[in-house]
Amino acid sequence: MATGIRIAVSKGRILDQALPMLSGAGIVPKEDPASSRKLILDTCVPDLQLVVIRAVDVPTYVQHGSADLGIAGKDVLLEHDGEGLSELLDLGIARCRMVVAEPRVLAAEDDPAGWYKLRIATKYVNTTRRHFAAKGVQTEIIKLYGSMELAPLVGLSDRIVDLVDSGATLRANDLVEVEQIAEISARLVVNIAALRMKHGKLTSLIERIGNETKA
Repeated sequence: MATGIRIAVSKGRILDQALPMLSGAGIVPKEDPASSRKLILDTCVPDLQLVVIRAVDVPTYVQHGSADLGIAGKDVLLEHDGEGLSELLDLGIARCRMVVAEPRVLAAEDDPAGWYKLRIATKYVNTTRRHFAAKGVQTEIIKLYGSMELAPLVGLSDRIVDLVDSGATLRANDLVEVEQIAEISARLVVNIAALRMKHGKLTSLIERIGNETKA
């Protein structure tokens, strides 16, 4: 494990909202992530780098020690089953919610309390399976990677599980939210072994980032 510190950050919305928070904690990349083609960015802090990667990969990099800390959405962490990392802080950014949605015509006469067997399209297979198993509802889960709203429109599934912010995309496709699974926001995670080996450096860094969440 390297002696320096690496923070893995999800590309996109989380990165955009995390950068001001990191800046407030004294961590500023030397190059603009929006224009740089580099995946590992040096920062103004000696021996501290940002690793900019796909959201789904952040927990894996942290779990295996290729990054000491990670900033990833709770949705990704719920779906990731690996050990070796610990969730430290709710950063309060990139907020949305994970929901079950269905066509409006179905929702008009539907009662979630009466669900017993569902066909669901989602990329959150593990989370969806756990949620409905806990309720005693049988599920046939169809894994998709995008355009989830299309699935019930073409008869691929009855319902979807996806992230919703404003709900505009659901409304545009005549779908409605019928059940919430989880509140989602970006979380700070740490590699457990790194926290032991670099305790002083990481504790100080985590404290500074934590202070920014309260600002």
